Amino acid sequence: MSSAFIPSGMAAIESEIDHARRRGPLQQIVVPPCPELLTRLERVMATAEPDLNEVARIAQADVAMAATLIRQANGALFAADPPVSSAGQAMNRLGLQRSAALMRAFLARHAIPVRSPLLEGFWEHSTQRAETLACIARHLPGLSPDLAYGFGLFCHVGQPVLMQSVRGYAGTMMEARARRDRSFVETENANHRTDHAVVGALTARCWHLAAPVVAAIRLHHSLESLGQPGIEPEVHTLLAAGLVADMLVARQNSLPPEPEWARFHPAALDWLGIAAADIDAWRDELAERAVLA
Repeated sequence: MSSAFIPSGMAAIESEIDHARRRGPLQQIVVPPCPELLTRLERVMATAEPDLNEVARIAQADVAMAATLIRQANGALFAADPPVSSAGQAMNRLGLQRSAALMRAFLARHAIPVRSPLLEGFWEHSTQRAETLACIARHLPGLSPDLAYGFGLFCHVGQPVLMQSVRGYAGTMMEARARRDRSFVETENANHRTDHAVVGALTARCWHLAAPVVAAIRLHHSLESLGQPGIEPEVHTLLAAGLVADMLVARQNSLPPEPEWARFHPAALDWLGIAAADIDAWRDELAERAVLA
């Protein structure tokens, strides 16, 4: 299923994925199974008042994940504090949201390993984007930082899944990066009849991520839909915030913004009700938090 067709709303996207999975190009896609610990984590974090003891049990169920939390809690941001030695202590220092974000990133990285040189730094960049989006979400009424983080972390997950499932996708990536006459997803569709936005949405759905996240992943290269009727407001907000986050990450990494920024940022800023000064303030906050450092 091509991104040239833009489904309207979460239900239409679910239907599109179902159809392409049964009869279309998604039949050949092998989605890695969602880690059981991530399923448990998403379930508890989706509740109104997450059970801290359950989150701690999840953290302690994987020694390497627990070590990641401890290492973060003993990092430079907490240099003045005495060191912690357990996942529970680390969670108390980091806070629930930060701990859950680190756990999500750890579990995703290990469930979908990236070995191709073409995707070097994939999970590091995805985590940077996710943390930036979560920070932005705290300034946007009605947008959950958890939801924003999930969108940022999994936005481009279709790329490593395609790399594992589809013969010739590495060549497609090289071609797509080199071409100037059509977009990245247009090259993907020309070669494989699908693209990483569609495959990413499939993966997010198979992993039982929230429906707005699935929809935003599907539409993140269909930004002409931004602000259009028929698509849920939460999805529009994720798309608009994602565009801002991409620009901020690119700026911090001394890279030019994606071409979509020049074309669609007026619509994104209009939807979010913000101005350039707000983005500058967010950039300063992110630098202080060392989110982009």
